[in-house]
Amino acid sequence: MSLLSRVQESQSAVVSSSDEGTQHTMDELRKKLKEQLIAMLGLSTISNIAQESNIGTAYNELEVACQTILNTHSYEGITSANQPLLIKEVLDEILGLGPLQPLLDDASVTEVMVNGPSSLFFEREGQMHTAKRVFESDEQILMVVDRILAPLGRRLDEQNQIVNARLANGYRVNVVNKPVALDGPILTIRKFSDRIASLDELVQLGSLPRWYAQLLSWAVKCRKDIAVAGGTGSGKTTLLNALSCEINPTERIITIEDSAELRFDMHPHVVRLEVRESSLEGTGQVTIRDLVKNALRMRPDRIVVGEVRGEECIDMLQAMNTGHDGSLTTLHAGTAREALLRLVLMARFGMNLPVDVIEEQVATALDLIVMSARLPDGSRVITSAAEVFRGAAGGIQVQDFISYDLGTKSWKLLYVPTFIKKSVEEGRLSRKEVDQWKQSCLQEP
Repeated sequence: MSLLSRVQESQSAVVSSSDEGTQHTMDELRKKLKEQLIAMLGLSTISNIAQESNIGTAYNELEVACQTILNTHSYEGITSANQPLLIKEVLDEILGLGPLQPLLDDASVTEVMVNGPSSLFFEREGQMHTAKRVFESDEQILMVVDRILAPLGRRLDEQNQIVNARLANGYRVNVVNKPVALDGPILTIRKFSDRIASLDELVQLGSLPRWYAQLLSWAVKCRKDIAVAGGTGSGKTTLLNALSCEINPTERIITIEDSAELRFDMHPHVVRLEVRESSLEGTGQVTIRDLVKNALRMRPDRIVVGEVRGEECIDMLQAMNTGHDGSLTTLHAGTAREALLRLVLMARFGMNLPVDVIEEQVATALDLIVMSARLPDGSRVITSAAEVFRGAAGGIQVQDFISYDLGTKSWKLLYVPTFIKKSVEEGRLSRKEVDQWKQSCLQEP
């Protein structure tokens, strides 16, 4: 017997003749339709459909059942325009992630934030918005969290009240449960767009001028060690992705990340490594530091660390100082000077050395610091860029060679970075193309 036949035979048993659908809110209607669907088919039947079919087929099958219920007298007040939305919301609860599903399906949404029941926000084009539909209870949030974490072999419980995970599509998930989260389970999902894949696309978006993009492209091709710094959500990973596109296709790249976000779809030789959390038994953990050390044994031409945030910094610096030029990484910092201070501090976590020795290590390892920022209007721009070098009396120095004016939203080349002259002398760049580039700096804001 088909699913449609079973639904039609069950209608008289579950549909109340006293229905007043036109007076119900969408929440009430959704709850009612869900209850009737479960009563007709049974939880076991719905579970079998969800497990034995792919998600698209399961949606289609259960949509037939929901549509048949809506065609009864108890739903006469529902307009045909509202029926698809009502059905989708019910099926999102049964098969998907409830109120989160439409936000995750929306390509324009970049981040989703659940702050306990009755509070759901999302980010679109850098601006925060309040979702119309929210969770009804802590239990509903935890059910969605379990659906997210279970396929990943992770769980949220008394022993693990904070969980970080990555979905198969690359979305980054953070969950905090009670009692750490006072107002109910907190769920944050950061989405990563595939739309921006190159410096040219960032230029088209107005994130930086073309002459700036050309300079960054040369820095990558000339194997400069670059750190991209900025605040949370400022576009560091996007810029790192774009810079990685400038790496020669003949080079072997090792990427190391806490949660795999970098994409090298067009590069033929990429080895992607990701940290591993300890198991429920407390074993099997693999840290970023472990991966950086191991990467040195994998014959890398380039090492790309998604984000440096701890003692692995010293291993990254040592790699840059032992022949692995052209490495790329990101870190959180508000200015280039702050980025250097953080690098020195993190390096001391990895090795207890005097500050002047660590500064010497940083100065000889790192060449450029490029800053990214999210502006008040939500747009993201690549702001200043600075050179890192040893001071005349030792220590570490940093000097901006590109500045950004927030008021006029314009960039200025303060001086030509020293690596340009050296690259011309080495034959990596021609004098003609550099002269043409200098002219473009004067013509473009």
